[in-house]
Formats: sequence, structure tokens, C-alpha cells
Amino acid sequence: MKKIHQTAVVEDGAIIGEDVNIEAYAYVSSKAVLGDGVTIKQGARIIGNTKIADGGRVFSYAIVGDIPQDISYHDEENTGVIIGKNATIREFCTINSGTHKGNGITRIGDNAFIMAYCHIAHDCVIGNNVILANNATLAGHVEMGDYAVVGGLTPVHQFVKIGESCMIAGASALSQDVVPFCLAEGNRAYIRSLNLVGIRRRFAKEQVEELVKAYKFLFNQGVSIKDQANELIVKTSDENVKKMCNFIINTARGIPLAKGRD
Repeated sequence: MKKIHQTAVVEDGAIIGEDVNIEAYAYVSSKAVLGDGVTIKQGARIIGNTKIADGGRVFSYAIVGDIPQDISYHDEENTGVIIGKNATIREFCTINSGTHKGNGITRIGDNAFIMAYCHIAHDCVIGNNVILANNATLAGHVEMGDYAVVGGLTPVHQFVKIGESCMIAGASALSQDVVPFCLAEGNRAYIRSLNLVGIRRRFAKEQVEELVKAYKFLFNQGVSIKDQANELIVKTSDENVKKMCNFIINTARGIPLAKGRD
């Protein structure tokens, strides 16, 4: 059964799944699609062409799907937000719609955990099982891989790519791409080490050991990191190591290397 509070505004045309709970003073637009078991808590706003898959929870005063904070945006059609299953979007978060400069969609995968006051700007592409701690802010066109974590009070520059299973420490400032499975910290953030805690939770011991060897080869020698990646990718059969190498080879914004490393 749907449970919609009498003070909530659900516009005609909205598609509402089974067992949806929309609390007092919430707003759901005519173009919104809410999957089964979604909860929209008191005062939250679901705007425009926003789709939230089964099991999502949007907490009080979060705003999902409003127009981007982009001065070149002009009421573009066929733009919106798509959020996967079992998302948690805490209080006062803002998630903006995509633009025609991107692919039109701001996209968030399954099992996202987005803490209070976070901001996800237009055209971001966020993987599965990501965590954004309080007040993390992603500028436009940022990409985050699966299982990536951004610590609290950390801004991320537009077009930055954060690889799979990365950890960005709290109170950092990130302006370059972070290689999969690594940990970055500082202002400006640089790669400090592997994200050993994260990869040990995901992978077998042998896979972790391959990543450790790859990291030492890529980061701890006084030669070009792209040259190292090109050399390693033809030698390895490990898929995770290949992900690291391909990411380095294809980076557009550069890799934030440890202090003192060329």
C-alpha cells in the first residue's frame, strides 16, 4: 500500500510504486518515478525528471533533480537524475539534473550512502556502493567508480575521475584523477598509498598482493607513471592491475603524485 500524507504534494503524472511512503510537506513532481518501497521524508523535494529505484530513502529537506547551478543552462529538455536501488540520501543534500553538455543525466548507482549536506552537481556519474560523507561536494561531470568513498568537507573539481575502491580523506581538496584502489589526502590532495582497508574488504589475499606489487611498481620509482603503466599493462594478467594501468594511461587531468615524486 502507498502511504502519502495529506499535506504532501504529488503532482498528477508521477509514477509511484508499491509500498511508497511520502511524508508531510514532501513534494514529488509530475515527471518523477519512484520505485517500490521508496521513502520520501518530511519536506524533501523530488523535482523534474527524477527516477529513484526500489528501496531508496530521501531524508528531510533534501532536493533531488532541481536545475543545475550552471550559468549556461537554459531549461533544457530531456535532462534529469537517475538513482539506483537502496540509496540513502540524508538531510539537506542537493542532487542536480544533468545538462546537454553531458549526457543529460546525473546518474547514481545502487546502494549509495550520501550523508547530510552533500552536493552532487550536474552530469556526475556515480557507481555502485559509494559513500559521500557529510558536506562532500562534487562539481559537474565528476565520475566515481564502484565502492569509492569521499570523506567529509572534501570538494572535488569538475571533470575529476575517482577510480574504483578509492578513498579520499576528509577535508581534502581534489583537483586531479585518483587511480583505482588508492587513497588520497591533502589540500591539494595527492595519492598517499593503496586503500588497503577497502581492498582487503573486497578481494582475496592473492588479489591484494597483486595490487600491492603493482602500486610499488607504478608509484615508487623515479620515472614517468604513464611509462610505468604502459610497461606493466603488457606484463600483467590481473584484471585489477589492468584497471589501474588503463586509468593512468587515459587520464586527462593528471594523477596527483605523492610529495617529492616526479
